[in-house]
Amino acid sequence: MIKPHGADALTPLFVADQPVRDALTAEAQRLTQVIVSSATAANAVMLGGGYFTPLSGYMTKADALSVASSMTTASGLFFPVPVLNLLPEASFERGQRIALRDPNVEGNPVVAIQTVSSVEELSEQELQDIALAVYGTTDSSHPGVAAFLAQGRFVVSGDIQVLNFSYFETEFTDTFRTAVQIREEIAELGWQKVVAFQTRNPMHRAHEELCKMAMDATGSDGCVIHMLLGKLKAGDIPADVRDASIREMVKNYFPENSVMVTGYGFDMLYAGPREAVLHALFRQNMGATHFIIGRDHAGVGDYYGAFDAQTIFDTDVPEGALEIEIFRADHTAYSKKLNKVVMMRDVPDHEFEDFVILSGTKVRELLGNGVAPPPEFSRPEVAKILMDYYQSL
Repeated sequence: MIKPHGADALTPLFVADQPVRDALTAEAQRLTQVIVSSATAANAVMLGGGYFTPLSGYMTKADALSVASSMTTASGLFFPVPVLNLLPEASFERGQRIALRDPNVEGNPVVAIQTVSSVEELSEQELQDIALAVYGTTDSSHPGVAAFLAQGRFVVSGDIQVLNFSYFETEFTDTFRTAVQIREEIAELGWQKVVAFQTRNPMHRAHEELCKMAMDATGSDGCVIHMLLGKLKAGDIPADVRDASIREMVKNYFPENSVMVTGYGFDMLYAGPREAVLHALFRQNMGATHFIIGRDHAGVGDYYGAFDAQTIFDTDVPEGALEIEIFRADHTAYSKKLNKVVMMRDVPDHEFEDFVILSGTKVRELLGNGVAPPPEFSRPEVAKILMDYYQSL
């Protein structure tokens, strides 16, 4: 199986031993309590599940600035985005242990214990520099930039011990999986080549066929559909609705035992190219050998070019930095000429009107009015779930 990033084995920071975890939970009650941001809590979940291998905790200021500028930590480890515990104020001592409380769960239970290695302040210029490098903009109307700048300017670095997986494990019991669990399941299935598909949206016909194309092209034994379960921008479809629609699609339109439907506990960054690289790192750590990156991957608005998330692997990712291979997809749509879904680059004889293409606005309008998009665009079973959701708003 493909090796994790920067290590021979995953380094999950979740404390799996129950007696040890119970003792740490008791210790946490005696520590300084800190309610962290949603982003910091999600980072803890991802560290706990092994997705951020080989990190052992939150980065320092030097690491954050280095990762932002060159996608390497101060020690030279390739990493595409800073992994931080940012706070609006902090006065901890080196070596102090603090209890990180979850902002997304009622009662704010402790999600992790952190041993503080440093507390450093970012200047306004440094905050702007990180935002520009990671998100490609400092525009506060960008949802990722807004969330980043709202967290605070104090970088609290240090190793963590993760005590739970926040709301993800309880609210998405059938879907949430750690990188450790996915690797174990891939091994049990005997899959050697595995293609991964990232989604924060429901999957329509084009997405379905794209997964099948990628499996065929790469000779993969199976596909892991890996959906983001964390916080999204306003207007995005909730995770439980996406989960239901994707499972219905897989059940009806994929060969049995060819697809794993899973999810991970992370908040969407909407960071376009940088987030595409991060997504590839996640998938390598969970055991995938190939990762699909299509048009406007992890994008929002008009901040990124249509294929910037692909070209970054040519321009900014050093050869050998990641072992996972990228499957580069073009815009995918149903061809009226050929009566099947195709990638547009593969049919140069087609005109625009030869495709069934609907804007997101048009699709939402149809679904909200109880009208299913054409079957060439969306499977009827998927459309039914989405229509029920939109009409419930």
